[in-house]
Amino acid sequence: MWILAVFALAGGLAQLVDGTLGMGFGVTSATVLLFMGVAPVTASAATHAAKLPTTLVSGLSHWREGNVDPAVLLRVALPGMAGGFLGAVVLTNISLTSAKAWMSGLLIFFGLVIFARFGLGVRLIPTPERGHTARWLSPIGLLGGFVDATGGGGWGPVVTPSLMTVTRHEPRKVIGTVNAAEFLVAVSVSFGFLTGAAQHGIPWLPVAGLALGGVIMAPIAARLAGRLPHAAMGTMVGGLVILVNAITIVAALGGLPGWVDAVLILFTVAVVGTVARRAWRRERDERAVAAPVTPGQPQPCPEAVLQERATREPI
Repeated sequence: MWILAVFALAGGLAQLVDGTLGMGFGVTSATVLLFMGVAPVTASAATHAAKLPTTLVSGLSHWREGNVDPAVLLRVALPGMAGGFLGAVVLTNISLTSAKAWMSGLLIFFGLVIFARFGLGVRLIPTPERGHTARWLSPIGLLGGFVDATGGGGWGPVVTPSLMTVTRHEPRKVIGTVNAAEFLVAVSVSFGFLTGAAQHGIPWLPVAGLALGGVIMAPIAARLAGRLPHAAMGTMVGGLVILVNAITIVAALGGLPGWVDAVLILFTVAVVGTVARRAWRRERDERAVAAPVTPGQPQPCPEAVLQERATREPI
C-alpha cells in the first residue's frame, strides 16, 4: 500500500498547486505517469479519472469560498467539454509512438508556459486584450479542453491566464471558476476515452492515490487561493515538468551518458531554484507595495521597495 501513500502525497501536492494557481494537477499527474512508463493515452485517461473526484471537491470548495462566477463557468465549461471529448477521441486513434512524442512535447511546452509566467513574468500563450468578453470565452474553453485531453493536462495553463486577461475578476475568482469548470471537462474527456481503447490497462492504484490526495487537499487549497507565494510555487512546478518530460524524450531517443544526465539535472535544478527565489522576492515586494495603508503606521513607498530589491539582487 506504499504506492497508494506515495501517489496520495503526489496528488495532494499537485492539488495544492492547482487549487492555488489555477493550473498544475493534470500536467503534474500526467508527467508522473509518463515517467513511470504508462502509455500516453492511458496516462491521460488515468489523469482525468483522478480529476473526477478531485475537481468536484475543488469546485464545490471554491464555490463555498465565493471564488466562482457561474456565468463565466458555463460559457467556458460547455465548449471545454466539446473540445475535451474531441481531444480524447483523437488521442485514442493515433499511434503510441506519435502519442508519446506529442504528449511529452506538449507537457514541456506547458511547463515552459508555467515557468515563464511565474518565474520570469512573461506570457508565452498570447491572450486577447480587446473585444467583448463573451466573444472570447467559447474559443478559450474549446482550445483548453482539446489540449487538456491530448496532453493529459493543459486546461489550467490555457484557460487561467486567458480569463485573467478577458475578465475583470481578481485572481482567486478566476482560479475558482477554472477549477469548477474543470470537473465538467474531466467528465467529458473521460467519456471520450471510454469510447476508445483507453479503458483497458489503467493503473487504478496510482489513480486512487492521486484522487485521494487531491480530494483531501482541495478544500485547503481553495481557502489558501490568493494567499500562498504563487510565483515561487509556479516556477518550481514548471521547472519540474520541463525536467521530467525532457528526461523522457531524451531516453526515448537513446539517452545520454550517466554523468551528462547528472550534470544537466543539477544545472536545471540550480537554475529553477535561483529563478524561484527571485520570483518569490519579487512577489513579496509587489505585495508590500500593494498592501493597504494602516492609519498611524509608516508605509514604504514603491521607490524604496524597488531600490532595496535592486541592491539585493544584481541584474
